[in-house]
Amino acid sequence: MSDAPWWRGAVIYQIYPRSFLDTDGDGVGDLPGIVERLDYVADLGVDAIWIAPFFKSPMADFGYDIADYRDVDPLFGTLADFDRLLDKAHRLGLKVMIDQVLSHTSAEHAWFRASRQSRDNPMADWYVWADARPDGTPPNNWLSLFGGSAWQWEPRRGQYYLHNFLAAQPDLNFHHPEVRAAALDNLQFWLDKGVDGVRLDAINFCFHDRQLRDNPPKPSDQRVGRGFSPANPYAFQYHYHNNTQPENLAFLGELRALMDRYPDVAALGEISSEDSLATMAEYTAGGRLHMGYSFELLTDDFSAAHIRDTVRQLEAQMTEGWPCWAISNHDVERVLSRWGNGDASAQLANLFTAMVCSLRGSVCVYQGEELGLTEADVPYESLRDPYGIAFWPQFKGRDGCRTPMPWSDADAQAGFSHGMPWLPVPEEHRARAVAQQQADPYSVLNGFRAFMRWRRSHPALRWGDIEFVETVEPVLAIIRRLDGEALLVMFNLGTAAIELSLPPLSGSGWTAIGGHGLQAGSIYGNTLRLPGHGAWFARLGNGA
Repeated sequence: MSDAPWWRGAVIYQIYPRSFLDTDGDGVGDLPGIVERLDYVADLGVDAIWIAPFFKSPMADFGYDIADYRDVDPLFGTLADFDRLLDKAHRLGLKVMIDQVLSHTSAEHAWFRASRQSRDNPMADWYVWADARPDGTPPNNWLSLFGGSAWQWEPRRGQYYLHNFLAAQPDLNFHHPEVRAAALDNLQFWLDKGVDGVRLDAINFCFHDRQLRDNPPKPSDQRVGRGFSPANPYAFQYHYHNNTQPENLAFLGELRALMDRYPDVAALGEISSEDSLATMAEYTAGGRLHMGYSFELLTDDFSAAHIRDTVRQLEAQMTEGWPCWAISNHDVERVLSRWGNGDASAQLANLFTAMVCSLRGSVCVYQGEELGLTEADVPYESLRDPYGIAFWPQFKGRDGCRTPMPWSDADAQAGFSHGMPWLPVPEEHRARAVAQQQADPYSVLNGFRAFMRWRRSHPALRWGDIEFVETVEPVLAIIRRLDGEALLVMFNLGTAAIELSLPPLSGSGWTAIGGHGLQAGSIYGNTLRLPGHGAWFARLGNGA
């Protein structure tokens, strides 16, 4: 597999620029800050970085509302800063992926400002417009993910426009061929600059049902999903008509054809549909996206059974594509708080990293995971996320996972900024600052680095096939196979030690492998003893 494309089995480090490092003292992280810390990222042992949006934006949704796809917002720097970032990353051996938000723009984008003026201008049909019903209400029952109707009245046209997210994020009409061409042209701009890949935000939201049919209601026992507050009616519907339309498949083929003109680049799609695993398989088949990821491991559900069943379901359907897994990102509660049940130990943090990096596929790790950061409790008066502000206190939004990276404990702002940070730095994060962990051989940071180095030496973990061994809860057991090498990986997701009798494996010549940096299990005769939050890695002697 030495000739495998870089993205297969890659560990991709997500950088949220606002919160990474501020170099100009305005309290917001910037591209020069990323450049300054690229050596740190390379030293983690990851393969690539994914940078969240840094394009011109009024920041209604902190960059996911783009006003100019081809320029850097002055808040983050300049195009020249991005060129320097790209150059340094490549010299350090890091690939660079950037966010592309295709399904919608900012309401301040020139396209929308033109489209909203009249029903007969050249861009009149570039967005999703619809007449009111006879009583003046919106054209159908579609809901915004951020709460309330997905339709906003525009008096200039006397029509409603669609917004699956904020009202400041109008949806483009991808049924229009000029819209699709313009979106791909913007993508080509960054490919020409030399980026190695794109992460496609909400990629299944590009098309809508032309007939604007109502979404059917969802029974209360099925109203589950990532980040849904009990107060958010979005979960009350099956979202069959406002996203994941069949026309999107042909567009993904067009997108892939563009990317295939560039050597060794990758498209990673973010997918959140009524059946995200099936959509991942469909979107990565037939020469469409290179990789897909969804939110199945970004929920509150933490058990060996959930992880095993989720991966099995995807493996059964994804016969052509390549998965990508994540257990934290900028949209959900940090994994140590979400799954840790009050335990924020280095042992558990490193177990989570090893577990997700032992699944078949690529992996996205979110900045701060390598430090074992927990979710910050941001007070209401400091909230910036419109989602959290709207649904507080039942749901506090996404600010708690977006607080600044703690680089040092020597000052109040944790080495993030010389000014007042856009979000407060939690005191407990200062105690986990990079400077504190560098010198501690048992820190989360050094454990993360050690495991990344160790994983590189085991091709089966990066590229091999996967199967699961049935075990009792809370043990997750995985076998990875590649080119005659078979690795058995076992994780105790619980706090108490557990003993397992493994007769089918007892005579197979399993040999324990050390060096991974986790608290290791041990074999006594035919019994494996796994300590709480412990792991056991072994190689099959004959490789069968």
